[in-house]
Amino acid sequence: MQRLAGRIILLWGWRRALVAFLAGALAVLAQAPYDFFAVCFVSFPLLVWLLDGSTGEASDGWLRRLKPAFAIGWWFGFGYFLAGLWWIGQALLVEADSFAWALPFAVVGIPFALAFFYGFATVVARLLWSNDIGRIAALAFGFGLAEWLRDFLFTGFPWNAVGYAAMPVPLLMQSVSVTGMIGMNALAVFIFSLPALVAGRRHLRLGFGLLVLLVAAHVGFGYVRLAMPVEPATRSIDVRIVQPDVDLSEKWDASVRDRIFATLLGLSAKEPEPGHAKPQLILWPETSVPFLFTERPDALTALGDMLGEGQMLIAGVVREEGGSAAGAGSRYYNSVVAINDKGEITDAVDKVHLVPFGEYLPFAGLLGRFGIEQLVAGPMNFAAGNERHPITLPDGVRALPFICYEVIFPDLVAVDATSSELIVNVTNDAWFGDTPGPYQHFRQAQIRAVENGLPLLRAANNGISAVVDPRGRIVDALAVDVRGAIDVRVPISGRALISAAQRRINGLLVIFLFALGGFTLNVRQRLRVN
Repeated sequence: MQRLAGRIILLWGWRRALVAFLAGALAVLAQAPYDFFAVCFVSFPLLVWLLDGSTGEASDGWLRRLKPAFAIGWWFGFGYFLAGLWWIGQALLVEADSFAWALPFAVVGIPFALAFFYGFATVVARLLWSNDIGRIAALAFGFGLAEWLRDFLFTGFPWNAVGYAAMPVPLLMQSVSVTGMIGMNALAVFIFSLPALVAGRRHLRLGFGLLVLLVAAHVGFGYVRLAMPVEPATRSIDVRIVQPDVDLSEKWDASVRDRIFATLLGLSAKEPEPGHAKPQLILWPETSVPFLFTERPDALTALGDMLGEGQMLIAGVVREEGGSAAGAGSRYYNSVVAINDKGEITDAVDKVHLVPFGEYLPFAGLLGRFGIEQLVAGPMNFAAGNERHPITLPDGVRALPFICYEVIFPDLVAVDATSSELIVNVTNDAWFGDTPGPYQHFRQAQIRAVENGLPLLRAANNGISAVVDPRGRIVDALAVDVRGAIDVRVPISGRALISAAQRRINGLLVIFLFALGGFTLNVRQRLRVN
């Protein structure tokens, strides 16, 4: 092992960049749908050894001395995000005649930009570097800080955060209810990097002991948490989740809109599955209604006829507001609406956190001059909603809706979930086909249920639609590319183990302790050398 580490440390030039790139790409196998987390015990030790050799010339300024560390982190991140997000390009092929030109920008440009966060992480780590376990703590601090920044900088895109690699199954998800994603990201990097100590032998026993202790605590807490009974349900609600599996090439085709709507009505109106009661709530995916209700008031009449007494439909729609009868000056919102058994819209919640370039065009005036337009989400630009609020369901159940990728933001969900009893996520992952994208998206939604201790209802156009309990266990689900509906009685129970504010404090405390450990051992090494 020492010989291998030595060879990695001495790599230079393109060979060093290639190993960093491959180590990052390999780490993606730990994410859904592969869930092979053991691969990170290879990827992160390789990263540690590469950083061991990333020393600049003594005569260089401090910025130039950090350049090799940044390059290693950037190449690691580029490999990680390229291998983990290549499926984004699938969305551009839905209308390839119009958007295939943007494929390189989406497939390569997004990983190129996100890799700067990991370059930042390795620079921070290198500032606190030492030749013992302190460098492992420094790397955990660097990645914990970078992943936290990735949650909100430049509108935020915390997709495939490193911590998800340590949570492939409900048994291993429970720790996030205490540490939040902030702490989980740092802890995951620390644990995955500890095998790097084998090469140097320094602090090997301490590292092995911490590895066993942290893994045992992670697994043990999950076992105890899953074994504990969930709080008794105060009431329950019968839910039907509809997955229409609509071909996106037809989604906005006026000639097939009635057929799509009829499919949704048919799946919603069928008899309950054996052993299940008539659903009180029917849930449709994001933008499932293929027209504007302002253009088709007859559709609301049809929904009123379909819904039985006391039933409610929550449907993803495009909502129009303002403007003239011809649509001039209108604002469009990606929304969910609640429709009662009389065919009346009783509530609506607009998407607050829009997807740049997918749902709106940043700097539209400037980019429009160069012929750059919105890429994938639909035939219009969306406006962002002002706020999110719970929708009151039958029996007074409060459900908080999140549209598409809003559910990947831990703080966004946690802030609003305190006033709710149920998390609802509607999405349209059909843009990405049967690629890793829908599986990764579902995993992140699943973790939000565990963090907040609330059941999750998820409706997707072509999968993955599911009901998830407050501990992250899948109660029932529909696979990708399946048309159908699932009926589930959802107990209204559960609450967060600790508050969102306390989880945030715990997570920040974790990365602070890693920073303190890295700093202390770095100073100790400098004093010893001097």
